[in-house]
Amino acid sequence: MTTATQTPFEAKTPAGRITNFVDERVGGSGILREFGRKVFPDHWSFMFGEVALYTFVILLLSGTFLTFFYDPSMAETHYSGPYVPLNGVEMSVAYDSTLRLSFEVRGGLFMRQVHHWSALLFVAAVSVHMLRVFFTGAFRKPRELNWVVGSVLLILSMAAGFTGYSLPDDLLSGNGLRIIDGVTKSIPIVGTYISFFLFGGEFPGTMIIGRLYMMHIMLVPAMILLMIAIHLFMVVIHKHTQYPGPGRNDRNVVGYPLGPVYAAKAGGFFFIVFGIIALISAFFQINPVWNYGPYDPSPVSAGTQPDWYIGFVDGALRLMPGWLFNIPLEWNIPFPWGVNTLSMNVLIPALVPAGIIFTLMFAYPWIERWVTRDNREHHVLDRPRNAPTRTAIGVAGFIFYCVMWAAASSDLIATHFEVSLNDVLYWMRALFFLGPILGFIVSKRVSLALQRKDREIALHGRETGRIVRLPHGEFQEIHAQLDDYKRYKLVAHESPVPEAGIPNENGIVTKKERLRSKLSSFFFEDRVATASPSELAAGHDHEAIDASEDDKAITH
Repeated sequence: MTTATQTPFEAKTPAGRITNFVDERVGGSGILREFGRKVFPDHWSFMFGEVALYTFVILLLSGTFLTFFYDPSMAETHYSGPYVPLNGVEMSVAYDSTLRLSFEVRGGLFMRQVHHWSALLFVAAVSVHMLRVFFTGAFRKPRELNWVVGSVLLILSMAAGFTGYSLPDDLLSGNGLRIIDGVTKSIPIVGTYISFFLFGGEFPGTMIIGRLYMMHIMLVPAMILLMIAIHLFMVVIHKHTQYPGPGRNDRNVVGYPLGPVYAAKAGGFFFIVFGIIALISAFFQINPVWNYGPYDPSPVSAGTQPDWYIGFVDGALRLMPGWLFNIPLEWNIPFPWGVNTLSMNVLIPALVPAGIIFTLMFAYPWIERWVTRDNREHHVLDRPRNAPTRTAIGVAGFIFYCVMWAAASSDLIATHFEVSLNDVLYWMRALFFLGPILGFIVSKRVSLALQRKDREIALHGRETGRIVRLPHGEFQEIHAQLDDYKRYKLVAHESPVPEAGIPNENGIVTKKERLRSKLSSFFFEDRVATASPSELAAGHDHEAIDASEDDKAITH
C-alpha cells in the first residue's frame, strides 16, 4: 500500500514567494478566507458607521502630522512670525506654535483644517450611527453590550474633540477651559481641590495644555481604538443586522460577501470621504485662531460658542436661572474649616442633563427588554414607524438635546434676529420642558398614522388615480395590487399587546410587576394590528399592475 505525498506549493513570482512565505508562518490565507466569506447586508444607513471609522483614520493621519510641529508648552514668549497683527504680542509657546504651523509650515493650515473638520464629522457620524441603531432596535439581544460600547465611543469622541479644541490656547478655547474650571469648582467640598490638581494651581495655571495634549494624543485615542476593536469584534461574532424583507429572518443574513464586494466598496468609500473632507478643508475656513488672539483670563468675549457636540452643556448653563421661585440657587454654607459656596445654578445644568442623557442611553436596552419581556435574539431590524413608542422616546431625547444645543447660541439668535435676549431664554426654557413632550406626542401619532397607511396599502393596494364608473352609477378609484416584496415590507412586523401584571408564586402582583404592566400599557396601548394572512387574501381582488408601473417605492 502506497501513500501519495502532496507536492508543496511553489510560487512562480517574487511577490508570490514572499506572500507564500508569510502565509505559511502566520496563516493569513485562512483568516482572509474566513472573514472574506462573511456576508453583509446592503443598505444606505449602514454607511454612517463606516464614515465614523474612516474619519477616525483621517484624524490619526492628520493628527500625526500636526504633532511634528506643535509644542504643548505654556511657557511665555513673544510672537515674531509673519502674521503682522500679532507681532510682539505675549503668548504661550502652544499658541505661537499653532500660528507658525498655520502660516509657516507648508500645508500646515490645510492639515489643521482637515483635522478639525474630521473631528466634527467623526462625532456627527458616531451620533447619527447611534440614532440609527436606536430607532431600528439594533441594540436588542444579543447586542446590548455593543450598544454600551457605542455609547462609550460617543463619550470618548466628545472627550477627544474637547481636549483637541483646547490645545491652541487661544481666547476661544481658553473660555471653554474657564467654563470647565467653573463647573469643577461648583462640586461641593472637593471641587476646588480637583481644579487645583487639574490645572496645576490657580486657573489657568501652567500645566493644563500639556496634560490635555497627553490625553488627546495618547489616552483618548487608545481607548477609542480599543472600543472600535471590541465593536467590530462583536459585529463579526453576532453577524450584521438587516432590514426586513422576503427570505430574511433572525437565522440568516442576506447580502454580499466581505471579499471582494465590500472590500472594494469600502476602499472606494474611504477615498470619497477623504476627498470630501479635503475639499471642505481647502475652501471652508474653520477655527481661525489668529483672529481670537492668545488666551487672557481678564476679558470675557461675547459671541463665542464651542464646537456643536459640547454646545449642549454651554446651553444648559445659559438656560439655568440664578433664582427659582424667589429661592436662590447659590448658598454659602459654613463648615468648621471655613465657608463653602454651593452653586447649584452651575452644578445642576452642567451635570444633570448630561447625566440623564447618558444614563438612559446605557440603560435603555435593559429597560425595554424588561418592559416587553422579550428575551429573544433579534437580527432583523424594525422600521421606526413599527415601534412608535421607542421612536417617540428617541425624538423626545433628540429635541431635549437640540434645545440645549440651540441655547448655546442664544446671544447670536438675539443679535441676528434683533430680539430680546431675555425673551430668547424664556422661550428656550419653555421648550426645554415642553419640546420633548410635544415631540413625543407628535412623533408617536405620525408613526401610528404611517402604520395605518401601510396597513391600508397592504390590504387594498396603492391608489392609481384612475377613476371608473360602476354599472349602478358609483364612481370608484382603481387600486393597484403591490408585488409580494413590497407587501412583505408592510406586514412583516410584530404588533405586541399590553401585558397585565403576572402574579408571583403566592398569587400576588408585586409593585414591580404592576409598574411593568403600566409601562407595557404605555408602550403598546396605542397600536395598529398587523394585517393577518386572511385579511391579505381577502384584500387581493384588485387590479394587478406590472412592477415597472409601480414607481412609488416603499422605503425604510
